[in-house]
Amino acid sequence: MPPLTPVIPENITVHLGTPDSDADNVTVSFPDYIKNVASSEIYPTWPENALRANIYAIITYALNRVYTEWYRSRGYDFDITNSTAFDQAFSPGRDIFANISRIVDELFNDYVRMQGSVEPYFTQFCNGTTVTCPGLSQWGTVTLANQGLTPFEILENYYGNNIELVQNAPIEDIEESYPGTPLRVGDVNNDVKLIQIRLNRISKNWPLIPKIRTPDGTFDVETFNAVKKFQEIFNLDEDGIVGKSTWYRILYVYNSVKKLSELDSEGLSYSDISQQFTGALRVGATGPYIEYLQYLLSIIGDFNDAIPPVSIDGIFGSSTENAVRAFQNEYGLSSDGIVGEETWNRIIEVFDGIVDVLPQQYWGSRAEPYPNMRLLLGMSGPSVSTIQTYLSTIADLYPSVPKISVTGYYGEQTQNAVAAFQRFIGLSDTGIVNGPTWAAAARLYSDIIEGREKENGQYPGDSTN
Repeated sequence: MPPLTPVIPENITVHLGTPDSDADNVTVSFPDYIKNVASSEIYPTWPENALRANIYAIITYALNRVYTEWYRSRGYDFDITNSTAFDQAFSPGRDIFANISRIVDELFNDYVRMQGSVEPYFTQFCNGTTVTCPGLSQWGTVTLANQGLTPFEILENYYGNNIELVQNAPIEDIEESYPGTPLRVGDVNNDVKLIQIRLNRISKNWPLIPKIRTPDGTFDVETFNAVKKFQEIFNLDEDGIVGKSTWYRILYVYNSVKKLSELDSEGLSYSDISQQFTGALRVGATGPYIEYLQYLLSIIGDFNDAIPPVSIDGIFGSSTENAVRAFQNEYGLSSDGIVGEETWNRIIEVFDGIVDVLPQQYWGSRAEPYPNMRLLLGMSGPSVSTIQTYLSTIADLYPSVPKISVTGYYGEQTQNAVAAFQRFIGLSDTGIVNGPTWAAAARLYSDIIEGREKENGQYPGDSTN
């Protein structure tokens, strides 16, 4: 599954012809692709600022095709074509100009986006002489560069003043977005949440698709009904299950209504893709959500020495602020020490990346990290067993939490124990395990098994206070 926020692909697959032509595909590294296109599209004798502006546009255009899965969502097995009627020029084996190669090596992981949006902008361009278009004029960049404009000022001239440059984006080996197994009633994960968000947006254009009132990643009856109606409208098998064909059809329609590959894109905000975010967190804030933030930063800090240790105490003090600033500096964010939506999403992304690559045995007897999906009535599996283990151990010392068996099944007894624990620590007693609930249980469990006693007054509701 590709990351929710854009990254630079290690490789890109190019179709050597128009989309429906019987032509070969070639896979090349992303920098080599950009060097080839730039050497095919523009002239090495142009002013350097014009070259840089054009290379930014070439990079961003390609990333938009990759990120939106423009072709793969239509059933093709490539990321982009080399047909200039559809995409950018690419000629296998051509000579690469030395100065273009040097600039691409410097810029290939920078791209343009609209302020407040996530996706790489659709940086349409044409030569500006034999072909004109609403986007960038390649020959026009030469005139602007000769007038003394910087590369970014040239881009603003064509794409407007509300663009920004993302620099030093991470590089990853990107897989297709389809999660590999169908999504159906009972599933609870971020893939379900993405589908719910997309269907809700599509329903603005197709009102017959019922709204999903709580797009929280739980595949419930409302989600089933929305999926089934979407399938009916778009002539898919009406089974209410999100298999590969339904997944990519939803993605295709979503990209279309959002205009993510057009100059007048509606834009994809972080709220469109992120886990639930409850508002900016800053110095002076307290409570379980601060504890969850500290929990995430502490695990990230175990693997990145640039992040200083932070106490998991539920209080956003100077040590938490320092850890946030260090994280922001390390990952290219504005270092204001405030956890806004962009910082929150990046923390979640980095945390997920750490957890995904660590083997289960790494954690040993230590508390395991939050699996980043809510646990609720009717679910089963290792994560359920883990939270039951935490609660059972906690119940040995805190009688307000009922003792439960570790069965791996989330039944009513587990739900009641979770609700009791949530009341114990000051969370809403939903009986559903979210991130803050897991983090608090994991912390208290760790304290118990390591033989540390809780501090007096640490948790509200403890009868021993």
